[in-house]
Amino acid sequence: MSLPNCPKCDSSYVYEDQALLICPECGHEWNPNEVVEDDAIQVKDANGTPLAEGDKVTLIKDLKVKGSSLVLKVGTKAVIKRFVEGDHDIDCKVDGAGDMMLKSQFVKRQAGKDD
Repeated sequence: MSLPNCPKCDSSYVYEDQALLICPECGHEWNPNEVVEDDAIQVKDANGTPLAEGDKVTLIKDLKVKGSSLVLKVGTKAVIKRFVEGDHDIDCKVDGAGDMMLKSQFVKRQAGKDD
């Protein structure tokens, strides 16, 4: 019998503990018999890494700010506030520029202390 991958980190090292499935890599526990409604928007960075609200990201390309002479340089840092539907799918706070919407294809997730 094959167990499903972890829904949180996609690890294949899942094991059973009575009625629960447990991921040893991220510590996520879940009941495989419960139906989970996943209405959340799934957004991935330029490298294919899943992003979450509150993640810190950096720009991988110089971006011109529409309606301004401001250019956001490669390596500029931002913090994700929320995800939205549409072309510019990340609502974030950009260092030195304030609140802005960005496309996920132009950012990469910063490695944190938890990684």
